[in-house]
Amino acid sequence: MHACLTAFTGAARGKGSEMADITSSVNWLAVIVGFVVAYAAGWLWYGPLFGKAWFGGQNIVMPVKPPFLAMAVQAAGTFLLAWVIGVTETTNALALTILIVATIVVLMIAGGLYSQKRGDVIGIETGYVVAMAVIMVAAQALL
Repeated sequence: MHACLTAFTGAARGKGSEMADITSSVNWLAVIVGFVVAYAAGWLWYGPLFGKAWFGGQNIVMPVKPPFLAMAVQAAGTFLLAWVIGVTETTNALALTILIVATIVVLMIAGGLYSQKRGDVIGIETGYVVAMAVIMVAAQALL
């Protein structure tokens, strides 16, 4: 237990805590703006842009009530991605951002293939992740 606490607090390094490493230098304005714009882009992505193909490609219908749980989980994941990109920005690690997003996309493709989703559906879903990352990187660069 002590080793876990030491690793988490950064005591073994003789520096500040690990949480400070991922919070103190982050451009929170860019994280929040990237999160909000990327999340809002999901409405366009799964609505007017690709909604019909995405729903039709999975043989599901638009729900009568908004799927609030799914929306909340998506919001949490979108915020976490914006935060991770914000952390990578503090060390000028664009290559790490690309690696993280590529990893997410490849895992989503694998999950889609395992669940026998159509290729266009997988493309829509993974395309949104790439679009979110581009928006978040742009927010970091501009703000």
